Amino acid sequence: MSTKVHCCHILVKTLTEATTVKTRLDKGEKFSDVAKQVSLCPSGKKGGDLGTFTRGKMVKEFEKAAFELQKGQVSNPVKTTFGYHIIKRIE
Repeated sequence: MSTKVHCCHILVKTLTEATTVKTRLDKGEKFSDVAKQVSLCPSGKKGGDLGTFTRGKMVKEFEKAAFELQKGQVSNPVKTTFGYHIIKRIE
């Protein structure tokens, strides 16, 4: 089992926005471009890159989703206290 992951994410306020983001990505838009356009997280400026993190560093729902993804896979919307995240696992 992996002890650390490298992920990017896009943070938006509503499920509707998150669903729209997921649709854009599914149609082939570049994750980093969409993150720079719409993400509410400061990481959006870096294309949503959160770097590498270990378990216990992120809120539980986010961490669970991030560690379940396969390399290159993009999550469905994940709800946390911050809003809705679309997560992409890099490594």
